Amino acid sequence: MRIYNSQLREKREFQPIEEGKVRMYVCGPTVYDQIHIGNARTFLSFDVIRRWLIASGYEVTFAQNLTDVDDKIINRANEQGRTAEEVAHEFSDAFIEQMHRFNIMDPDIRPRATKEIGPMIGMIKSLIEQGHAYAADNGDVYFAVRSDPSYGEVSGRKIDDLMVGARIEENEDKRDPLDFALWKAAKPGEPMRDSPWGKGRPGWHTECAAMVHRYLGTPIDIHGGGGDLAFPHHENECAQATCCWHQGFANTWMHAGMLRVDGEKMSKSLGNFYTLKEVLDAHSAAALRLLMLQTHYRSPLDFSWERLEGAENSLERIATCVENLRWAAGHVEEGAAVDAKLAARLVAATEAASAEFEAQMNDDFNTAGAIAAYFSLVTEANTYVEQAAGAADVEACMACATSILGAFGILGIELPVKQAELPIALIGIAEDVAGYEGDNVDDAAEAILAVRAEARAEKDWARADAIRDQLKELNLVVEDTAAGSRIKRA
Repeated sequence: MRIYNSQLREKREFQPIEEGKVRMYVCGPTVYDQIHIGNARTFLSFDVIRRWLIASGYEVTFAQNLTDVDDKIINRANEQGRTAEEVAHEFSDAFIEQMHRFNIMDPDIRPRATKEIGPMIGMIKSLIEQGHAYAADNGDVYFAVRSDPSYGEVSGRKIDDLMVGARIEENEDKRDPLDFALWKAAKPGEPMRDSPWGKGRPGWHTECAAMVHRYLGTPIDIHGGGGDLAFPHHENECAQATCCWHQGFANTWMHAGMLRVDGEKMSKSLGNFYTLKEVLDAHSAAALRLLMLQTHYRSPLDFSWERLEGAENSLERIATCVENLRWAAGHVEEGAAVDAKLAARLVAATEAASAEFEAQMNDDFNTAGAIAAYFSLVTEANTYVEQAAGAADVEACMACATSILGAFGILGIELPVKQAELPIALIGIAEDVAGYEGDNVDDAAEAILAVRAEARAEKDWARADAIRDQLKELNLVVEDTAAGSRIKRA
């Protein structure tokens, strides 16, 4: 398995620190609003990376934080006349809900910044004692960037170039403009905690470093996030951790590409800003996952409603293929001669798709190539079912259907469940129990349900049970729902 290491700017063969185990951390959201689809793309990317590592036999410990104390949360709270805690609680719950809707696996560990203040203070104290940080007169504590000779290696930047064209907050309390806050002194009306330097709260970059060390230990195997986090967030995380504990922070750094909408940067001013919630309210999670995974996680992703509708159609095509394979396997005509060469071609195509899927996923988690392999198999399978007619090879059909479902299952793409057509033999039952005359299967089903309802209303359980037993012989059952009853395959 080869993974692109953002720090090294190249693919490397993946070697976990501990054989068979992977410790992985992905930066979570700052919970002040609903997450947008750009955020969702990052979380999806690492969800699939995690799923493939598990499918490959690794024991994965996955941690992701919730930043529930931050300037954005405080500002939103002030705008709405609420407390920062209320805002953070609301949008923490909203984030988790949308992750579930998007079929993102829960992390094994989900620390919240407000619950980890103690370890953060401990890390800051150690950095001060070692000469890597200092307390300013205003109650802030800053990390001395130039005390870290390796600063800039994560993002590939040179420290002397950072002063040119960089957005650096002017602050007379800093010894160097590049220094960043580890602890922020509390301002009136802000949430605050006690510390050796007075009341305040941790800096954003401090949170993840302390939580990674506490819950996963350092170094970890993989640290990930959106491409916009490489600098300054990940750079600053790494600087604190390496200076505090004198060991590597993450062996492999991974960053997901940005998302654009109709070829443009997503922004509220352009009217093309979409939250994950509003997209999932309009389309299936499976379609959005499919759309996003058809682009490699490191490449820019172009989102459009037209492309999302196309993904829905692709899902329908894949699901129909699986149902057709199952139908063909269950409806081989008696005495039909199976074409062995035709079946062998389907078996070969299935094996080739599976091998290509694995190769693509092992090549830096190339979901685009992996999905393309199965799109080709769907085309081959549809051709086979058409050519085999009533003489399909049962084993080949079922193996192909299982392979398709398995591959998309690994990607977390749940195919839409399709109800197979009712068998024409149902007409015979309708003629027997309801005196039905006609050749429409759906009408026959309605006639049977009407007789069954009548029998149940009259408490004629023997007649109702007889209908049930006749349906059972065709592997059919009656499903009673709030909207009414229907006959379906068992």
